[in-house]
Amino acid sequence: MTETLTIALSKGRILEQTLPLLNAAGIELRDDPDRSRKLFLDTSDESVKIVVLRATDVPTYVQYGAADMGVAGKDVLMEHGGRDLYEPLDLGIARCRLMVAGQPGADERPGTLRVATKFVNITRRYYAERGRQVETIKLYGSMELAPLAGLSDLIVDLVDTGNTLKANGLVPLEHIADISSRLVVNRASMKIKHRRIKTFIDLLAAAVRPA
Repeated sequence: MTETLTIALSKGRILEQTLPLLNAAGIELRDDPDRSRKLFLDTSDESVKIVVLRATDVPTYVQYGAADMGVAGKDVLMEHGGRDLYEPLDLGIARCRLMVAGQPGADERPGTLRVATKFVNITRRYYAERGRQVETIKLYGSMELAPLAGLSDLIVDLVDTGNTLKANGLVPLEHIADISSRLVVNRASMKIKHRRIKTFIDLLAAAVRPA
């Protein structure tokens, strides 16, 4: 009997860029994720199912074994903490940078800085390692507005081209991490379904780094 594998994928850009890699590894999505009402989507391999989630939910589903594997941005994994997750492969997709940004010189202000971000855990760790006291303000969007409206001194956010920062008079100030999407595997699944998952990882690695 073939072992069933469930793969959790993030909606949006990561999904779009992961599907060609899965195709190259021999797994083609049969259901349209934008139209299907199914929660578990069928693939060309009857033993492989895909579930499409919010990006922040992917590591949680994999951590607790609701999915054997998943694809999530390194930013999401850093914020989550990576508990019970094995991270065997950098897929090299959805690349960007996690940055501290603000108005020029804003990071040099004395006293406690207010930092707006959805990456609260990463931000606290980053500044704790530097011995700098900050107050974090959790936001879910329109991050660039926070310094302009006086809500925060700085923001911690993903930066791609930097054009949105520039258009609002903000600049990148500190580089926290280079971000790309990673394959993550539930540790228990890796032991129980080792041969099947190892084969899949090897196929996906070949698709990421073709000979």
